[in-house]
Amino acid sequence: MILDIVKYGHPVLRQRGARIETITPEIKKLITDMFATMEENHGVGLAAQQVGIAKQLTVIDVRGVTDRPSTLELEGQPADVAEIMPLVLINPEVKPVGEAVKGPEGCLSFPEIFGDINRPESVDVKALDAKGKPIAFRCGGLLARAVQHETDHLNGILFIDRMDKKTKQELQPELDELAAQTKASLKK
Repeated sequence: MILDIVKYGHPVLRQRGARIETITPEIKKLITDMFATMEENHGVGLAAQQVGIAKQLTVIDVRGVTDRPSTLELEGQPADVAEIMPLVLINPEVKPVGEAVKGPEGCLSFPEIFGDINRPESVDVKALDAKGKPIAFRCGGLLARAVQHETDHLNGILFIDRMDKKTKQELQPELDELAAQTKASLKK
């Protein structure tokens, strides 16, 4: 089922997600619905908060992106990113490894709003997969950026919080308008 994507201004986007202790049928359905929603909206990542649910769950799939490469290491060895796609991260822990690099980001909760964000080039990730099994890997490039962006969502942090002041000021009129539209729709 395609879920509604929550837009900037909705309070759930600022909520830290609750840890998931058990993979219930509801969580399995949520994962399936989140992938369908992400694909329908041409995204590479989607956090539970973006569909109105404050849980530590995100889905990612960067296979369709060819102009922004990703790297992956499993147990210290280079691996094909496609091996772990589509990716489910439950209760993820992300540790920066590389130097920060600037790169373009957008967000399904911020339609048509983009900005360059500084993030570590590589990260180590520990999480549970869709079956509740532990997974661990190091990633770089677009996958590292997507993992960090989505993990931020799980902690109530938005990509605009990581923008430099000048970029955010330039986007402020659009951000204010989007937040106002969202708040108006919540009152209906």
